[in-house]
Amino acid sequence: MGNNVTGKPIIKGLGFDSFGLGSNACTVDIDEENDKILRIRPFHFDEHYTPEDLNAWKIEARGQTFEPGFKTLMSPLSLCYKKRVYSKNRIPYPLKRVDWDPEGNRHPETRGSSGYERISWDEASEIVAKEIKRIHDEYGPYSILCEVDGHGETKVVHAAHGCVTKMLELCGGFTLQSRQPDSWEGWYWGAKHIWGMDPLGQQSFQNNVIKDIAENGDAVLFWGCDVETTPLGWGGYMASRLCFWFTDLGIKQIHISPDVNYTNAVHADKWIPVLPNTDAALQLAIAYTWITEGTYDQEYLDTHAVGFDHFRYYVLGGEDGVPKTPKWAEKICGVPSYTIKAFARYWAKHAVSIAHCNGGSYIRSCFAHEPARLEVALLGMQGVGKPGANQFKFMEWTLFGIPTVTPLPPSTAIPSIGAAYRGWVTGTVPSFIPKTMIPEAITNPPVQWYGHIGAGFPREDQFTGPFTFPLEGNDRLHMVWSDSPCWETCWNGGNAMQDALRHESIECIVVQHPWMENDCYFADIILPTNTKFETADIGTDNDSGQWNVIFYEEQAIKPVGESKSDKEAVAEVARALEKFGGAYEDLYNRYLGGKTDEEWIEVGFKTSGVPEDLEYDEFKEKGYYPFPTREDWKEIPAGLREFYEDPEGHPLRTPTGKLEYYSTGLAATFPDDEERPPVPHWIDQSPLHQERQYLERGRQYPFLLVSNHPHFRVHAQHDDVTWLREIETCKVTGPDGYKYEPIWVNPIDAGKLGLKSGDIAKIYNERGGVLGGVIVSERIIPGAIYQDHGARVDSIVMGEGGLDRGGANNLIAPIPTTSKNTVGEVTSGFLVNIEKVDVFALAEEYPEAFGRDYDPDCGLVATARIVEGA
Repeated sequence: MGNNVTGKPIIKGLGFDSFGLGSNACTVDIDEENDKILRIRPFHFDEHYTPEDLNAWKIEARGQTFEPGFKTLMSPLSLCYKKRVYSKNRIPYPLKRVDWDPEGNRHPETRGSSGYERISWDEASEIVAKEIKRIHDEYGPYSILCEVDGHGETKVVHAAHGCVTKMLELCGGFTLQSRQPDSWEGWYWGAKHIWGMDPLGQQSFQNNVIKDIAENGDAVLFWGCDVETTPLGWGGYMASRLCFWFTDLGIKQIHISPDVNYTNAVHADKWIPVLPNTDAALQLAIAYTWITEGTYDQEYLDTHAVGFDHFRYYVLGGEDGVPKTPKWAEKICGVPSYTIKAFARYWAKHAVSIAHCNGGSYIRSCFAHEPARLEVALLGMQGVGKPGANQFKFMEWTLFGIPTVTPLPPSTAIPSIGAAYRGWVTGTVPSFIPKTMIPEAITNPPVQWYGHIGAGFPREDQFTGPFTFPLEGNDRLHMVWSDSPCWETCWNGGNAMQDALRHESIECIVVQHPWMENDCYFADIILPTNTKFETADIGTDNDSGQWNVIFYEEQAIKPVGESKSDKEAVAEVARALEKFGGAYEDLYNRYLGGKTDEEWIEVGFKTSGVPEDLEYDEFKEKGYYPFPTREDWKEIPAGLREFYEDPEGHPLRTPTGKLEYYSTGLAATFPDDEERPPVPHWIDQSPLHQERQYLERGRQYPFLLVSNHPHFRVHAQHDDVTWLREIETCKVTGPDGYKYEPIWVNPIDAGKLGLKSGDIAKIYNERGGVLGGVIVSERIIPGAIYQDHGARVDSIVMGEGGLDRGGANNLIAPIPTTSKNTVGEVTSGFLVNIEKVDVFALAEEYPEAFGRDYDPDCGLVATARIVEGA
């Protein structure tokens, strides 16, 4: 403490979606004075190190140069984060739901609508400890569900997620909410089966791909990809810089998406609008054009692929009598047949790479594994791995710590501080439930599925099982402890989750979080935690694409209110449990691991991969260490070049070592799966999903909803930031003064519906409705409407068939998972209708919901729910 604006700044890493081991991006310097954050500004890599020390990399091509720069390319999400720290929505002290009595009537049915009263930390930890002991005694440890997840700050010693699992593991175990690979759904469940590519299904060989495109590429195809939005919470503006550089090089940028997203608007040379979740039809029509015109690389397929004859047979209509012609696709995807043919012919004549930045609508819909597989099928037909032709990612430059996996020049090492990580228990646990199946697991057990689910498991794991919850001889869930309370606004079927959290079987819900939002409203006990500005820690920046860095995160300010770090919050409960003895004896010390915070930070430093001659005291004094570029980086083969040149010597991670147009693994394990057959298909519908406009259900709900990563948030985070809410396109101010989540509607559709910009409308289907403010715009194609995902929940009516004021459209997303044998989320590209609403009439009908404490500059505030003790 005691730093000021003229002194040494405080270094913090501001990654906003922590999965585990504290990998940060968007590293910042913080100027603080008198325990107050004054400003946040870019961090400089060259304060203590020269370009020569770092072996500064440089890519030169076509007379142009691209270099990393020596200050972080931080986004507005980082610059404005102090507004998040000081938000009126911060939870000020521990809270208990007013009508929840652990010794009497628990009133589960009023969760989500009840108010809260102030209690002390001692009382809160005592109540939670008693509940844990009671659940253990009555039902067993696996009746406690730990919702520990991403969508939160990146911390290490004070890890934002999973501390409770370390404690509960010491007292007998728990049931883990296993997070499915939500940013890679289609790749994970589909693409892996055509080209392997562990851990996540996208091309994992990213070495020097940017250099290769710069030297050899003709075009980059952005398929459902918005690099001016999605990477901002992970890697800042490096992706944006690259797009501008592609333009300087004369590399064409072609966008395929239902919307003119922010990248499309700035960088696109060509926009091909396609209806949401119909990409597979477009892809099959491209394949048909190449096959019938003989413009694909059969010689490459003869040596690099198996099963192509099966695929060609299907595309030409041999299987179902329906050739997948451009005219056939046009009626499904909305892209004119002449555009499909012209695009296919351009691609066949040029070196084209495909870019992604993960997540978004393209890969998070029903049957999303099919467009993912088909993308790889198309890449293979044009010789993937040849100069200028790969799939690459604008995010996760150094994914999972693999030193050479980066589209930009790699460092000498990838810093790993996992030894200091005090968050969730890593690896597999005996009792777990896929996140997408939690509502059903609560309300209708038992549930069953295949695979351990979590991102990073090898392809073969999808064939293991079936797994079941509850485990044989164990009881259902009776308690939930969450430190990532955004389930209902970030996953599929959020209204069903609201019903599940109010189910009579759930006797206690504990939530620890800095802000009063979303699932917090369903908690019985709320433990206020702090942001990373309020603790000392160690961090890395492995995702910015500039330099890989390890840094010491000094505490910037004192904890806000009565908040504690996530680790400290769990420690309070561990201390309270000790009085019961037995398995809880000495739990506090065992949970803390026998080290102080500073000692854990030093452990992280010593095991991170820094040079042996770098002393800890020197590291602390400088505050950071950047890893230099590898000396041999230019010699590392680009992307899949080695497979392209020698498929036998450098096989893929498939059973045959080649591209599998006919998946041998799927054929052997799920031979009768019509939703994910061995050969990639166009899937109309299934018993789980009927989300096509031309089906019967499409008459009632004629629009397909696009719900991407938001431009002004990271999932549900930042929705309370006042500076962002000042931006005109961030929210639409309704006639009642409430700032509604925008809905883009095409002028053709708006005219038919009688909608105009500024109207408040309801998007709805049989699962419920959400409100939003209309923006009439040609940036969305007819037949589709657009509303970002992740807005904070503000329920007017809860549960199935409910209505939300905040615009959290995940509430009305389909409840079933991606397909029969895959447990991915379905959160975009589903059917809805839209109609204008009268908010004043709704206010008369629901006065309590419309009368909550609300600040238009911030949105809902914590006092909207605190009714006693404020």
